[in-house]
Amino acid sequence: MRFEEAYFGWEQGRLSQQEAARLLGVHERTFRRHVTRYLDGGLDALVDKRLSQVSRLRAPVDEVLGVERLYQDRYWGWNVRHFYSFYRRRHSGGRSYSWVKNTLQHAGLVGKAAGRGKHRSRRLRVPMVGMMLHQDGSTHQWVAGRYWDLIVTLDDATNEHYSMVFVEQEGTASSLVALKEVIEQKGLFCSLDTDRGSHYWHTAEASGKVDKVHLTQFGRAMHQLGIEMIPAYSPEC
Repeated sequence: MRFEEAYFGWEQGRLSQQEAARLLGVHERTFRRHVTRYLDGGLDALVDKRLSQVSRLRAPVDEVLGVERLYQDRYWGWNVRHFYSFYRRRHSGGRSYSWVKNTLQHAGLVGKAAGRGKHRSRRLRVPMVGMMLHQDGSTHQWVAGRYWDLIVTLDDATNEHYSMVFVEQEGTASSLVALKEVIEQKGLFCSLDTDRGSHYWHTAEASGKVDKVHLTQFGRAMHQLGIEMIPAYSPEC
């Protein structure tokens, strides 16, 4: 049940993979493996991997037609992942996600998704606390009728949040206030990873490289403190 809470939270977009994995106390890679096994054989497959192989057995014709009719009559137009969730929960379906998807695709009821292209490997976290911090802001209606920017500063090695500041508008002052909190609590750190916001960097072109020579006011402050700034969009800057 704990896994399904995390899984459906991730599926519905309420949780990121990282947050779902943290809820279960596992690594993101482990969470992704759990998802694969769950889609293949349900909760039982998380306990006994052999159960995920049941779907490879040939299914009776009436079972195949039953799944096709269920999709056509009650869930037409749904994507396979959402249909499969209801197939298992409301209709006690026992087949794997792959079997259901292949059955619907073979019948021409759903199309095949386009390939996602070359996989991009995830960057490894830095090995030590204080080597690199991240800072970013997000605008949201945090209370009814009021929009604020939340400035978050966290450590890359541990994901520990050192500072979270609400401000009317993200900018130079808010970013410096957030870093002041961090430095007062934790001391100086080695580097800071940020987006390409105009208070962090000057850019000659909208999609061009950041200017590491002509610094913003924030950039000059980091330079004087000996903190290296790293633009998040590319290791090549």
